[in-house]
Amino acid sequence: MLVAAAVCPCPPLLVPEVATGAAPELDAARTACADAVGLLAAARPDRLYVVGPADEGAHGAYPAGATGSFAGFGVDLSVRLGEAPAVSAARRPLPTSLAVGAWLLARAGWADAPIEGLGVAEATTADDCAGTGRELAASAERVALLVLGDGSACRTVKAPGYLDERAAGFDAEAARALGTAGVAALLALDARLASELKAAGRAPWQILAGAAEGAGLDGRLLFEDAPYGVGYFVAAWS
Repeated sequence: MLVAAAVCPCPPLLVPEVATGAAPELDAARTACADAVGLLAAARPDRLYVVGPADEGAHGAYPAGATGSFAGFGVDLSVRLGEAPAVSAARRPLPTSLAVGAWLLARAGWADAPIEGLGVAEATTADDCAGTGRELAASAERVALLVLGDGSACRTVKAPGYLDERAAGFDAEAARALGTAGVAALLALDARLASELKAAGRAPWQILAGAAEGAGLDGRLLFEDAPYGVGYFVAAWS
């Protein structure tokens, strides 16, 4: 059963070493993420799933000990998703979203429950997302989720997707749903519109919605902003 969830954005710029001189611009987001992850630990989960968007070919499960790197962003920094088993084979690297999640957990000193990662392809339907969420929630008596994902990338003319007048409304709807633990509202987010607005958080948020069905959780929006023209949200469900 899902007992807690933290929702965080996943831009590599959240990692100060990647952001370098621009790092202070996301200090408020980092603080909110730290608060949300701290609430996960307080829920005493038996298992933590880290869920985030992944490109085709990089989606699927990532076991504890999987590693990621920010070398592609010009930084010699590696991260690990929890503790590696005593015997471990070579594994594919974490997608960027899960690498950011691993960084957030390491920053918080996470040692509260076993971890598993899940990369979600953009094309995953709402029904499939909800089904996956239900499976995660049923996997242990007390399950927690760290859900990574950004809102639209079309909020300004300098945004990665340029300006789209629909972006502000989409982000407002997502923020309301995340801030109120609105399961139905998250599942109702339009996948096609999300794709057009480059909102990578849609599928991970809908996995959260499926996991939260019947759990009776309350939500709080801890942070909402659109630096660089991209919607970033931090929320805590418990």
